Amino acid sequence: MNRVFQNLPGLPEKIKALKDLIITNIVLLGQIPSPTFGEKRRVAFFMDRLAEFPVDECTRDGYGNPIGIIRGTSEGLPPIFLVAHLDTAFKEAADFYYMVDKKYIAGPGLIDNTVSAGVLLSIPMLLQRLKWRPASDIILAGVVQSIGKGNLLGLRHLLKTWSTPIRGAICLEGVELGRLNYYSEGMNRIEIFCRIGRNPVQNLDHRPNAIIILNETIDRLLHIRLPQKPHSRIILGKIAGGHKHGESANEARLGLEIRSDSDEMVRELRSEVRALVADIAQRYKVDLKVKTISDIHGAGLAYNHPLVKSTVEVMKQLNLKPIREPSESELSLFLSNNIPAVTLGLTRGENPHMENARIEIEPLFTGIAQVLGVLAAIDSGVCDEKRVA
Repeated sequence: MNRVFQNLPGLPEKIKALKDLIITNIVLLGQIPSPTFGEKRRVAFFMDRLAEFPVDECTRDGYGNPIGIIRGTSEGLPPIFLVAHLDTAFKEAADFYYMVDKKYIAGPGLIDNTVSAGVLLSIPMLLQRLKWRPASDIILAGVVQSIGKGNLLGLRHLLKTWSTPIRGAICLEGVELGRLNYYSEGMNRIEIFCRIGRNPVQNLDHRPNAIIILNETIDRLLHIRLPQKPHSRIILGKIAGGHKHGESANEARLGLEIRSDSDEMVRELRSEVRALVADIAQRYKVDLKVKTISDIHGAGLAYNHPLVKSTVEVMKQLNLKPIREPSESELSLFLSNNIPAVTLGLTRGENPHMENARIEIEPLFTGIAQVLGVLAAIDSGVCDEKRVA
């Protein structure tokens, strides 16, 4: 590992010297609304801000992903990717005023994933401050259209059109510090939409209620037998419907995810859900539709892969306890493309996906130190032999 990171415990304090820059990048970026499919303003700011820092190239790919390139010292090595998505779950109507005090930053979209995008912007200045230039080119990619219906489209395009091999990748997420994702489950995200048609000969008091139809759907979903091996789940995550308290609901929507260690089992469960929904639609004579919002394939690194082992060692040196869980984020695309990668959390926080989300500032410097430590490990060659399992 590079000599700069031989003393990892002292690295957070060195990073802290750029505290004002890091916070400024997070806040300025975060106060620009960036809903999925509406990231243009944030992309433009990301590009302009990146151009002010010591990058060798600042560009945008054909899909609109902003990219900064820091040239390495060796022309023969594949690049290393650092990735954070630029979209958030908040529409432009939200109040995007951020608050900063001595301990916290607070604001909508902060945890998912503005803090990571702000840190990504700060990497060039951090490397300059540490007087370290990696051997590999470093690709700083702020990807668009990732969450929800975005279905990771920005990164899908970037990886599909990237012309060279990729040495390894680190995906940045806001929380939780100690998070270590190195495998992904197969996943299919589904919306079930119920609409009650207006029948002029039907008594309004006896028309089906969309909420009750979805209640029946949920009851049927809970009766689906799920195998213990491969480990499989159906997660009911969102439900909404109706317009007013005293009126039978004409529309309702249910959001769920099917997850499994096996892609084949995901497909089987998806087929079972579709058959179940079709049966309910026929029985109650309602418009009940199933739509796939996003899907990913299961893939992963072995627990003893050199990248995983090196990341754990970096965390131990920084007194972090690894939290090993699967991730359905950008990580899954790298792993599916046989590119060694991990996802790391940057700090501690609370109220994710809410307008009053907030993060702790002090742990952030340790979170950034782990990213640089893992970056140095990849640059030293830990991903050069073993690929994805």
